Amino acid sequence: MSHWEIRIALVLTLVVGGIPQAANAATPTVTETIAKIAVKGRAPKTGYTRAQFGPTWHDVDANGCDTRNDILNRDLSETVFKDSCTILAGVLVDPYSGETINFIRGVGTSSFVQIDHVVALSNAWQTGAFKLSIDKRTAFANDPLNLLAVKGVLNSQKSDGDAATWLPPMKSYRCAYVARQVAVKAKYGLWLTPPEKAAIMKIIATCPKQLLPTH
Repeated sequence: MSHWEIRIALVLTLVVGGIPQAANAATPTVTETIAKIAVKGRAPKTGYTRAQFGPTWHDVDANGCDTRNDILNRDLSETVFKDSCTILAGVLVDPYSGETINFIRGVGTSSFVQIDHVVALSNAWQTGAFKLSIDKRTAFANDPLNLLAVKGVLNSQKSDGDAATWLPPMKSYRCAYVARQVAVKAKYGLWLTPPEKAAIMKIIATCPKQLLPTH
């Protein structure tokens, strides 16, 4: 083999063999991650208020837009803007039901599309967030990893439920849904309750190679 053939073979080995392996290693599965999360009973709700998680839809990334509009901009298509931030209309393909929903900003219509905290704030409070600083809790409440634009009725039905008490009606989305919950809890050092972990593990058994979302 010539000098150049050796160099080309080395480059191909790095490109074809090395990078994908490194990328896979950098993204853990739900199964790998959940094994490292503490399991405890639910702590009291004492002291919980929405204010414990900072200003509602705070502009934590300092891009000039509030978090609600940031998530609408990310999750909706065919968006119509009032200004550089405010979304007046758009189309949502709801991840929880699979339905297509037309979003129109206004009294009586804005609530058709709501922003769900995948790990609800009160659930977070009772599984360790009460120990976090106000800055950390504000980051949690506005973290895109923990936020999805969804059908308003389903968000209301879910309330502060965890995987043991509420799951998206569209079964094909459940693996991705619990993966996001696990990713959020791992990121902020929160724990799982025994029923919550059991429910997640039952779902993940159907998709054992499910990776954690990163954003």
